[in-house]
Amino acid sequence: MKTEPRARTDFVLKLQGFTEILLTRRLKRRLKEKMKQQRRNVFLDWLFALLWAASVVLVINQYFFQNYRIPSESMEKSLLIGDMIFVNKLSFGPELLPGVAKLSSPIKPQRGQIIVFENPSYLSRGPVFTILQQFVYMLSLTLVDIDRDENGEQRVHYLIKRAVGFEGDRLRVRRGEISIRPEGASSWFEEKELMRQLGLPYRAERMVDQKSYEVIEAVGKASALAESGLPQGSSVTSAQASYAYRDAFGYDMERVSQLRAINPSDPRVAAMDRRYRLGWYIPEGRVFPLGDNRDNSRDARYFGPVNVNRVLGRALFIYWPLKRAGRIR
Repeated sequence: MKTEPRARTDFVLKLQGFTEILLTRRLKRRLKEKMKQQRRNVFLDWLFALLWAASVVLVINQYFFQNYRIPSESMEKSLLIGDMIFVNKLSFGPELLPGVAKLSSPIKPQRGQIIVFENPSYLSRGPVFTILQQFVYMLSLTLVDIDRDENGEQRVHYLIKRAVGFEGDRLRVRRGEISIRPEGASSWFEEKELMRQLGLPYRAERMVDQKSYEVIEAVGKASALAESGLPQGSSVTSAQASYAYRDAFGYDMERVSQLRAINPSDPRVAAMDRRYRLGWYIPEGRVFPLGDNRDNSRDARYFGPVNVNRVLGRALFIYWPLKRAGRIR
């Protein structure tokens, strides 16, 4: 009779032990699942935070202020290669999507402002690529640009220059110097004088002095004779030929002028020579942007006036490097 209570007690103890094992396993399983869920929640929290931050960066860059990195020396000494700048995209109406559609604005660029605009010579790869390229460029804070040509060289989608000519203006170039006849004016003004009269700073930098143009024009003439298969007369030394690169536009003006004299019936050469001699008339809704580094800038002298609807914004200030940080003038 004594063995029966003992057996019952053993059974109860075993049952308690078995129950504790089941409960412990269940508790461990629940704790494991809870920890896994917590890890999943942390990952999702980080993912949502990154997506939110990326969205904020994209919205700010697309519609308000975008940062740009200066890629060339065309705006020296105002902007140097590697300068990081902020551009106000609200100035002239924001884009709905990169390179796709832009809202018009009653506010237009003003003379002397530094503007960012679409390169008229740029060949688009389609809206999908443009949107992807701009998103990567914005999210990487200008450090990554996937827009490359077949040789791996950077393709220039946007240019940054100073707005010099406006609708109704006439502009012409003589030995690197810009002359402007504003709408309604009867006489021409040198750019520097016009800026002074308007109370605006004159920032253009020239590396070529007027004496150098004798050599530049001689090289242009020799090139035209060589292209036409005619004797050049006096040979051009390599040192003299290097002068052509000091003002490529001035060199090309003389080359085209000589080609026109040699073959006046060539319509292409005649059109180029006429444009060089007469200059440009800026039609309504256009702006004529030029680089401050006049002797080393590919600007409206080459591709003509730019549609104001292609102007994305106005350069505001440099934020990097810190020693150059400040407002852009």
